[in-house]
Amino acid sequence: MTDLTLSLSRTIKASPEAVYAAWLDPDTISRFMAGGADQRVTEARTDPRVGGVFRIVMTSDKDIAHQGIYRELIPYSLIRFTWESPYSPADSEVTIRLAPVTEGTELTLSQVRFLSEGARDGHRGGWKLILERLAATLEAARA
Repeated sequence: MTDLTLSLSRTIKASPEAVYAAWLDPDTISRFMAGGADQRVTEARTDPRVGGVFRIVMTSDKDIAHQGIYRELIPYSLIRFTWESPYSPADSEVTIRLAPVTEGTELTLSQVRFLSEGARDGHRGGWKLILERLAATLEAARA
């Protein structure tokens, strides 16, 4: 296990309230939380409270379960949770920061602790695709 980190930012044309809600709502998560081009979400469950658990199953040729515990929830500005999957250590953690900007919301996603540089790089690609899908989902909802 290493102390590798990653950070990605993206402006989303939606309010911080809408972006925050999207990360906690299982129906919305099902539309964007797949980190591979050929993946889809086949299960999404959340208990959006500090100490609550979430579970997301991403599926392509096999099911890949992701789960964690919400560590910190500050409405419309911050979501912090553990991130457990076959490709990350149990103590990996994700922080999502939201800030209002003229165009909508500036979202910054950071993740800490990876099994290897390759695992970090794989997560970077997955999170980038997830943020693209999140933006498309929320922007379509506004149309």
